[in-house]
Amino acid sequence: MIEFAFPWAFLLLAAPWLVWRFMPPHRETVPALRFPFFRRLAEAAGSEPRAGSVVLARRRLQMLAAILVWILLVVALARPERVGDPIVIEKAARDVVLAIDISGSMDQRDFTGTDGERMQRLDAVKSVVGRFVEERDGDRVALIVFGTRAFIQAPFTEDLRTVRELLDQTEVAMAGPHTAIGDAIGLAIRAFEGSDIDQRLMILLSDGTDTGSRMSPVNAAEIAARSGVEIHTIGVGDPEGSGENRVDIAALEDIAARAGGEFFFADDEDGLASVYARIDELAPRDVETLTFRPRDPLAQWLILAASLIILLTISWLHFSGARRATA
Repeated sequence: MIEFAFPWAFLLLAAPWLVWRFMPPHRETVPALRFPFFRRLAEAAGSEPRAGSVVLARRRLQMLAAILVWILLVVALARPERVGDPIVIEKAARDVVLAIDISGSMDQRDFTGTDGERMQRLDAVKSVVGRFVEERDGDRVALIVFGTRAFIQAPFTEDLRTVRELLDQTEVAMAGPHTAIGDAIGLAIRAFEGSDIDQRLMILLSDGTDTGSRMSPVNAAEIAARSGVEIHTIGVGDPEGSGENRVDIAALEDIAARAGGEFFFADDEDGLASVYARIDELAPRDVETLTFRPRDPLAQWLILAASLIILLTISWLHFSGARRATA
């Protein structure tokens, strides 16, 4: 489809006719020879001397070329554009941090899989979280793993395949055997400092009790809330365990409450999948949709055509005049 960016330019099409109709003719004084016996020549010729002018005659080719050139230039001034089909781009409107506990206790094989078999906690988490990541199309996702220390496994990115691969490569205790929940939240807050997106979501999964974080989980949750970060917590593991092997449900509930989120508990793969589906419902994704239509300007081709017409007309007039002169 062709559109014109400046259609008002078509008003100029009538400009040559208006000039011809209402402007006075162009007059030019040129040198002439003076004859002392001019009057006698006029009387001999039977004519009466008077002021006169010479009107140059235009050929039809000149008129046709002038009309075509003017039309082409006016159309070019109207800026014709070939408009393509609409293209829709969805811009990420939410940043999501996935904080996964990979402490030593995640090696326990007390998680029930979809087939009813017992499986390692971390394997179940990677399976469910991996599917969750694949469905984040349009979000920017960051992955944090934590044990004794917290590490950014993947910074904010829309490359969800890479995030999934990095998640699959995590192993139990690769960040240390203990559980630093507070440090994981603090690291997420620092990751969000480079984000200019309003909707900030953190999903924290742990099966233990915070041990030795440089920042307490409660204080970290309060700072996150002031930074506009919403935290949902997920507890997996044994609430009746001892020491670091006991999931601290009270602490996870407190973190979620202080950061505007909710706490969930899951003890099997299906339950964990339903938790992530529920989080999707509680925190629907905002999407910024940008729509544009590609535009290809065409004015340069019209100007080129006008230039060729002028060049060909001048060449024809020149050679035709030369032929008449030699004849």
